[in-house]
Amino acid sequence: MTSDDAFLYRGAMPRSTVELIQWHAGSSRETPVEERMPIVDPHLHIFGSANDRQYFRIDDYAEELTRGHRILKTVYMEAYRSGWRTTGPEHLRSVGEVESIASRTREPITTAYGHCEFAAGIVAHVDLTLGVRVVETLDALVEAGEGRLRGVRQVAAYDDGLVGSFIKELPPVRLMQNANFLDGFSKLQGYGLSFDVWIYHHQLDELTWLVDKFPGVTFILNHLGGLIGVGPYGKNRAESMKGWELSLRRLAERTNVFVKVGGMGMPVFGHNFEHKARPATSSEMATAWQPLIDICVSAFGTRRCMFESNFPVDRQSGGYTEIWNALKKATKAMSPGERHEMFYESACRAYRL
Repeated sequence: MTSDDAFLYRGAMPRSTVELIQWHAGSSRETPVEERMPIVDPHLHIFGSANDRQYFRIDDYAEELTRGHRILKTVYMEAYRSGWRTTGPEHLRSVGEVESIASRTREPITTAYGHCEFAAGIVAHVDLTLGVRVVETLDALVEAGEGRLRGVRQVAAYDDGLVGSFIKELPPVRLMQNANFLDGFSKLQGYGLSFDVWIYHHQLDELTWLVDKFPGVTFILNHLGGLIGVGPYGKNRAESMKGWELSLRRLAERTNVFVKVGGMGMPVFGHNFEHKARPATSSEMATAWQPLIDICVSAFGTRRCMFESNFPVDRQSGGYTEIWNALKKATKAMSPGERHEMFYESACRAYRL
């Protein structure tokens, strides 16, 4: 086996949940640092059951909270068709996810620091290419959200290379320029909903074009714009970083765009923690992530940067406690006010919490 073979990309979640539990059990867990710092986690997924290869339930998250960190609110992010209706009109099936999460999170989770408002905000899936039926979908999602629907997401992350080969349902190429998509998108502003964007870094200029068409919509860029660090992009990492940074800075000139600083534990970023014999420590993650964090802060400022866990997807690199420890360590040089923006206020502002 060559050194390149040892770090072959195997998709977003190469280890199953059971394998992850065993992997993390083999390493000592860290104690939370600065445990009193208030945090909003604006990107959390709940999906599956113990019978599935991948799952993360509300009880699993409640257990993570017992290990520390003062998480006061979370934003639920749609994913994996979790809770979707299995019958009825296709354009209303994603409403089931919002109905399910809203009904199961009416009461907060009790932690050592008080209450955590789980799903204080909800971001739902909607197919914006639906045409006039988008309005019916949005009406149903608003009702199902019980006052907590804050935005929608339609994954647009497209890659025609190594990364895309692991995605079972690739979105159409240039989805954000599709005429039907644009027609559906035009309905969002009337509902006061934001748009969460999950794309790869080579699509950032396409997103900038979309933002210019809809200056009245709040855009929330997921995972730093999806910097690919594997395959050909990983072999030319300096060039990839340069292209990502240039496009990110152009996008940041649009003041209606926020960025989620996280997701860096996903294997696609190319840090290779998923290949190690043990999960990464917070210090290891902080060192690897620091350059990316600094660029985001320089481009957007702390008022439009928010830290996220992207859990449980980032569990492929490190644990929940360790991820927040890493983000705290990476920002030690910042002022208390700047850190409060990134860990709490920016998410509250973007999602109107």
